[in-house]
Amino acid sequence: MKNTSNIPAAGWNFDNSYARLPEKFYTKTDPEPARTPELVIFNKELAESLGLDAELLNSDSGAGIFSGTEIPEGAEPIAQAYAGHQFGNFTMLGDGRAVLLGEQLAPDGQRFDIQLKGSGKTAYSRGGDGRAALGPMLREYIISEAMHGLGVPTSRSLAVAVTEIPVVRESFLPGAVLTRVASSHLRFGTFQYAAQWGTFEELKALADYAIERHYPSVKSLENPYLELLKNVISRQAQLVAKWQLTGFIHGVMNTDNMTISGETIDYGPCAFLDTYEPGRVFSSIDHYGRYSYSNQPKITGWNLARFAETLVPLIDKDQEVAVDLAQEALGDFGNQFQQNWMAGMTAKLGLFGNEEGDDALIDDLLKLMHDNKADYTNTFRALTFDKVEDTAFSGKEDFEEWYNAWKSRLDGQPESAEASHILMRNSNPALIPRNHRVESAIEAAVSQQDYSLMEKLVEAVKNPYAHTVEQLEFTDTPTEDEARSFKTYCGT
Repeated sequence: MKNTSNIPAAGWNFDNSYARLPEKFYTKTDPEPARTPELVIFNKELAESLGLDAELLNSDSGAGIFSGTEIPEGAEPIAQAYAGHQFGNFTMLGDGRAVLLGEQLAPDGQRFDIQLKGSGKTAYSRGGDGRAALGPMLREYIISEAMHGLGVPTSRSLAVAVTEIPVVRESFLPGAVLTRVASSHLRFGTFQYAAQWGTFEELKALADYAIERHYPSVKSLENPYLELLKNVISRQAQLVAKWQLTGFIHGVMNTDNMTISGETIDYGPCAFLDTYEPGRVFSSIDHYGRYSYSNQPKITGWNLARFAETLVPLIDKDQEVAVDLAQEALGDFGNQFQQNWMAGMTAKLGLFGNEEGDDALIDDLLKLMHDNKADYTNTFRALTFDKVEDTAFSGKEDFEEWYNAWKSRLDGQPESAEASHILMRNSNPALIPRNHRVESAIEAAVSQQDYSLMEKLVEAVKNPYAHTVEQLEFTDTPTEDEARSFKTYCGT
């Protein structure tokens, strides 16, 4: 057991409910200590919202905790067990390079997992070193905080600490640990693990725990496990719609990377669209486009079906009845996604409600964007401020037809032009974490220990709907060569 950190005034308030589940679901695991840990990025605002003493933790003491060298008082470190379909193939997994310190109870009563990612070997490392390189941990910090700013449900990043322990990948890389904060790490794959290798009683214990933690209102209903499925379907329909609306590509939508809470998690080979290309893939390992931008809703539905399979024994004793009920619930996913996406797209165009012809208006704009290789985010930003000269298709006849149809639709609604403009400002971000900007920030930090670019980028993406003059600097698009050659990697 590691040394317990002797700083109770830091505000740690752990109540580790997951560790009270049957031991099948985890292995007690201490993180491996760093050599000379140093805290390089710290999220003061997030720390304070968790009830932590940000000033005290933004120090050598904090570096010890956030590197896994010291254990905060009240923590019960464990590695969680789970399985998953990875690119369609089912396998046993688990936290191979992560340790859950415990669950922090925030001042508002909310419960958050505090997890160290990259803190060394666990029982589930499968021959890996359990470590993480600095670059991918900085990428997760940037992207997760940007997603939070965009209003997309997400895990968040509390800190990044360097360990002074080299990580061997294609070369020697500086090692680091990311401290991740999530409403839980309950995954579709957690249920797949329970269904495959657990008893009925263990599966039920997990489902009851999930309901208590995330959906307590369904406990008293006639079929709480069916309602659990319906709630997860609803959350995922909302989540993937937000991904599509912001141009986000997760990159590795394996079932172990999908949470029942409906939060985005496990930022590996993720990126944002520049040019609107529905089939775009950034991940270096996604050779067939399984997790492309346009496939994300379909894959979410597929993943939900795998989750539903695990609940069949709980939904009804009669398997045939249970399957019918689950399939009926799953059948509504597409409709729910479409409703969420449509509501978001009409808002991006300043439209209140949904009228006949809106589908065609949206489809025609996306076709214009695709045909003209238009930038996704900047096109909607240009429309928000009615600067059509900044679009890739300004002056083209088919755009003029679309533009006149859009203006006619706006003029025909009872809401004022100002109300539409405000709706668009609040729905279309000024900026996203551009891939080339993210790479430049990471390169400066890793190669030169210069974190100024990263700090500036994180500050810019924290409030993307502010539309300030300062944010304009981050709206530039990559060069054609940068866009063509850009690839992302999972970091393992």
